[in-house]
This record gives sequence, structure tokens and C-alpha cells, in this order.
Amino acid sequence: MNLILIDTGIPILSVILSFLFIVLLAYPVLGGVAWFVGAFCYTYLFKHKQTDWVAIPTEIEPLITIMVPAHNEEIVIEDTVTYLMQELHYTNYEVLVTDDGSTDSTPQILERLLEKYEKLRVVRIEKNKGKAHAFNVGANFAKGELILSNDADTLPEADALWKYVNYFIRQDGRNIAAVTSNMDVQNRSTIVGKSQTVEFSSIVGIIKRTQASVFGAIYAYSGANTMYRKDALIDVGMFRQDRATEDISIAWDHQFEGWVAHFAADIVFFMEVPETLNMLYKQRKRWAKGGTEVWLTNFRKVAAHPFANIGRTALFTDQTLSITWTLFFWVSTVLFVTRFAYTLFTGDIRQVLFMLAIAFVFVCFEMLAGILQLLASLSIDSHGKKLKYFLFSPLYLLFYWMMNAITILTTLIPAIKTILGFGTGVWISPERRKK
Repeated sequence: MNLILIDTGIPILSVILSFLFIVLLAYPVLGGVAWFVGAFCYTYLFKHKQTDWVAIPTEIEPLITIMVPAHNEEIVIEDTVTYLMQELHYTNYEVLVTDDGSTDSTPQILERLLEKYEKLRVVRIEKNKGKAHAFNVGANFAKGELILSNDADTLPEADALWKYVNYFIRQDGRNIAAVTSNMDVQNRSTIVGKSQTVEFSSIVGIIKRTQASVFGAIYAYSGANTMYRKDALIDVGMFRQDRATEDISIAWDHQFEGWVAHFAADIVFFMEVPETLNMLYKQRKRWAKGGTEVWLTNFRKVAAHPFANIGRTALFTDQTLSITWTLFFWVSTVLFVTRFAYTLFTGDIRQVLFMLAIAFVFVCFEMLAGILQLLASLSIDSHGKKLKYFLFSPLYLLFYWMMNAITILTTLIPAIKTILGFGTGVWISPERRKK
């Protein structure tokens, strides 16, 4: 059987290009199946899960600083601070809000809350320089040996703090840099919010479980709720302030320096997600840009020592394929549409039907792989309580995949500019809806 699909006239080059073409063509299907298998590896084979939770006596609780970077968060900041002060099942902690140049009523709200809560402290930064900068400044004021990064719109479960501590105090916990938890969607009133429940279960419920159990490394922390060892932050020079996604960057920085990163599937936090397509697109552009920045930053490191950490190299290879597949998708789409239009114009109905059949088969395989992945994730996450959101999976599979492909393409050049020294971490607060 002749497997040469691309004939360049140079045999070895033709074989390589044909092989790459097949890999890229099959990547979405193989990826979906791989994450599906990985979820069960985590459930039944992973040896490093936290299964025995130990109650932490009050007198030996390590001090935790809950850091809340905030920029123009007047709609959510009071509810978040009040929850953190009143609902957590832990004693030895403080809440430190770093107000990063807010121009709304956030400073006035925080001033009022300072009079109400003794454990609350506020650091005011006059000029907005971004979340990473706000976190780095706040870390200098943090009293705790453990720092919980908590977004202004995020609520950790009441037992989150002592569960986090369980990871750091266990026998193999001395080298743990950070523990990132399992996200759940707080606002599910719109179809966009409900669809993201499916998506986040897919990302967190499948991908991070597979990363932890199969690769022994994780691609990213959740910036919305992750507990860091302060010494580990200092060891890698804190957060990169010119990156779009500081949580992805520091996860790679930690693991390159030999620190261990953990995903805690049984620690849940609740976060507000974008409720409009415009808000969602802006969020995904930032994520895509940050991911590409990390890929460009670490390409040489991984290529120079590919066998130093096989799991990390596997993660990097997957990201490389993801970015390459996006470019392949858009090029092949343009070529397909052009060829289809020409064939239709010339009246070659047989060729038109053949092209439609090929496209249909490819989409069906992608959908099947995606459905397997989503079914597994929704079954595992929250013990199957989210299975009802499977109804929204077609929207996720068709729309969100397309949006991810668009954002990777549109942020490739800005990401390259950042790596060349023209990046900025200045942030714009997400649009909020008053409750």
C-alpha cells in the first residue's frame, strides 16, 4: 500500500511530510481518545492521589495568606471578602487584597471592609501594571508560608484551606511548589455559562487528571485558585509580569526547577465565567496568547534536554501539535473551500459529493472522540452530578473548538512580540453583571 500522500520528488521528504499530514489529520481524534483513557488511568492507577484527609488541629495550622488581586471589582469584591472571612473552616489565615490601580469604587468598599474584619489587609498599587505585578507586590507583604491565589470573583469550598494543607504536610510534600484545584462554574444562567460547565469539566476533569497521572506534570495552574509555597515562588523569581497568563508560565518555571506541581481534583472552587460571546472571546484570546508565549519561551529548553523529564516533553509535544494543527486546520480549510468552490463551479457533481463525504466522515470522527472525552469527564467530575450538562456538548464541540482555533491564530504574532520584549501584563477587569 502506498502511504505517500505528498510527493515532493524527494523520497525521504515525501515520507516525512506524509507522516506529518496523517498525524495532524488524526490529532483531534487521537487526542480525544488519549484524554478519555487518561481519565481512567487517574481513577484506577494513579498512586499519588490524596485519599486520606487529616484534620489540622488549630494550634498547628500553618499560616495562610489568601491573596486577592483586584482591579475594578466593585461588583464582586465585597461578597468575595465576606465569604472568605466568614465561611472557611480554618483559623490561622489572613486575607490580603492587592488593589491594582482600581478606578471604580473598589478602594472605598475595601476601606469599609477593613474596619469590619481584623484579618483583612489591603495593599494599594496606584498604577495598574497587571495581575502578576499585583501578586508579586502582595507576596512581599504576605505573612503566610503558604499563599492562596484567589480571584476576586472566586469562592473556594469551605474546607479548601485544610485540604490544601494536607498536600503540603504529607511525607512527599516538601518539594511541592503548588497545588491547583478543580474549578466549577458558579453562574449557569445563560447557555454560554452552561456550555462552559461542559468545557471546564472536560479540561479539568480529563486533561489535568491525565497530565498528573500519566505524565507526572501539569500544563498550567488555575490562576483563580491555587495554593503556592512562598519559598517556591521566590525560588523561580516570582511571576513573569510580561506574560498574558502568569499561571501557565509559573507552572512551567516551577517544574523546570525541579519543583512538583499537583492537581487536587477533590478541592473545588466556584468561579464566575463569561456570559456573553464578546467576554468569552476576550478571555480565550488571553489564554491562547499565554499558551503560545509559554510554548515559545520553553521550546529551546525542552528541545535541548528532551529526556530530562519525559512527561514534560510529552506535554510540550502535545502543545506543539495543538498549535501546528491550528495552522494546518486553517490552511487546509482555505484549500478545501477553494477546491470545493472550483469543483462546484465546473459542475463536477461526483467530486463535490466525494468532498462532502470526506468532510462528513472527518467531522463524525472528531465528534465521536469529543463525546467520549466529555462523557468520561462528566461521569468522573462531581461523581456524575454534571451529566445533565451533556445536552450542551454539541455547542461546546462545534463552537468552542472553533473559537480556540481562531484565538490561537490571531494571537500568534502578539505572542511572538511578547517573547521579543514588547509584552505587557496590564489587565482590564472582566465585564460583570450586577446580581
